[in-house]
Amino acid sequence: MRNCTYLVGALLLAPLLLFGQSKKTAKGGMDRAASNRIEKLKQEAAAAVEARKDQAQQINDMLFSFSELGFQEQETFNYLTKLLEKEGFTVQKGISGMPTAWIATWGSGKPIIAIGSDVDCIPKASQKPGVAYKDPIVDGAPGHGEGHNSGQALNIVSALAVKQIMEREKIPGTLMLWPGVAEELVGAKAFYIRDGYFKDVDACIFTHVGNNLVTSYGDAGNNGLVSVKFNFEGSAAHAAGAPWRGKSALDAVELMNIGWNYRREHLELTQRSHYVISDGGDQPNVVPSKASVWYYFRERSYPKIKKLFEAGIKTAEGAALMTDTKFTYEILGSAWPGHFNKPIAEAMYQNIKKVGLPTWSPEDQMLAKATQKELEARKVEGLAMKLDSLGLPASTAPTVMMGGQTLVPLTGGSDDIADISWSLPTIVLRYPSNIPDLPGHHWSNAISMATPIAHKGIVAGAKAEAMTLLDMLMKPEIIKEAWVYYKEEQTKDQKYTPLISPKEFPAIYLNQKIMADFKPKLEKFYYDPSKYKTYLEQLGIKYPTLRDDQRAELEKAKESKGK
Repeated sequence: MRNCTYLVGALLLAPLLLFGQSKKTAKGGMDRAASNRIEKLKQEAAAAVEARKDQAQQINDMLFSFSELGFQEQETFNYLTKLLEKEGFTVQKGISGMPTAWIATWGSGKPIIAIGSDVDCIPKASQKPGVAYKDPIVDGAPGHGEGHNSGQALNIVSALAVKQIMEREKIPGTLMLWPGVAEELVGAKAFYIRDGYFKDVDACIFTHVGNNLVTSYGDAGNNGLVSVKFNFEGSAAHAAGAPWRGKSALDAVELMNIGWNYRREHLELTQRSHYVISDGGDQPNVVPSKASVWYYFRERSYPKIKKLFEAGIKTAEGAALMTDTKFTYEILGSAWPGHFNKPIAEAMYQNIKKVGLPTWSPEDQMLAKATQKELEARKVEGLAMKLDSLGLPASTAPTVMMGGQTLVPLTGGSDDIADISWSLPTIVLRYPSNIPDLPGHHWSNAISMATPIAHKGIVAGAKAEAMTLLDMLMKPEIIKEAWVYYKEEQTKDQKYTPLISPKEFPAIYLNQKIMADFKPKLEKFYYDPSKYKTYLEQLGIKYPTLRDDQRAELEKAKESKGK
């Protein structure tokens, strides 16, 4: 009897179990269908980027040929804004009081995804692309010795590939493209944030040239900084006839620098500080009544940056007292240490793995290895052949030193994308258009930047970015989780406080004279894509160009490795 009862109960429950199971299967099937649709669209986006590779190459080569320093990126501004307007974007120009800054938007509604990259170049870094030794296009001129000519090419072709899918599939959302103006001066992005241009943005993908295809999350291990110019004012006098009547502003500058260099011994090891004398007077026979020195104060945290800056002010005050001069200071730029978003980085890295590294030609590797040998790189291994892993947060665990001092791991550079990263979920996508293990901020870093190496790296990066944009547009949970990480992890104990105040303005006068001097010389070499397929072709450069001794060294190394 008991067995019969169990049997009846089982029979009555069976339809309910089957119904629940079939509902789950149906739901799972719907999820798989949606997922399959997204994957199909992502492959379409990657194919659309590939179809636009010539456009990416042209944008890259054009910006390379302009070679414009920070705040003076006028040709770059004209070219990019016209291109985006032609593609249907609405362009807001001159944002934050910077004539070369802009925001281009297309689409409607949420999510709003910002897509940015830097555009300025490096002083005295002019270099012919594809030539594995120093050979400037214009001697002494600026050049793309970091590779900022490439990021907008990547962003534009990826955005256009996604835009055509959004139009056809009626996918809601807004794409917002923008430039990192004067990044080498860390002169713009904190002003963008202060002035509210990112207040409604849901997430940001930033792209930066590198030597592998990778992204990361968490503390990036970078320094933040404040960029400050100290201006001293004294009294002029005849330097030989009545020097006692003069009060030398240059003496104050030199004493400040001496004082700061003595102080270095007693600063924390994590600090990085450096300066240039931007005005040392007019001529030797006149006691300089005005002089200026420009400092970068770098450290690993906001409180330490402020402390370092305050020490600099005290040093300037002491120099002024010793010389009976007056001083003022002006903040020219700033950057926080970076912190990047985990959920977006993880989504991006899945797409990076699908895209993979470019296929490098023997010519690409020859140029890379010859350049590495020329610059005495630590390793002469050519271009990356293995994909980097997802970058994890830098260690911030302090080491206790003698005297009870704690030291976080040493770091180096800074980037004002960090100010955006502390204001909304942000990641940085690095793409392989540079040759590994070069000095950075150097003419040699321009060698690859208008060659097939740069072009291939841009296309690979654009594919990963386009696929990630579709993920973010069609999977709301990614941005939702990104904000959870931002609020509960990143900013739980550390809130963003700008290093600039409402009274500061962008230093748009910087580099004016340099560009005025070199622009007429550079204009002769602006790229003309209506006549030449590539900038290499326009310059008449055989790819790659090596000296005979460089070729012989590579052959010798190849034979040695073969043995």
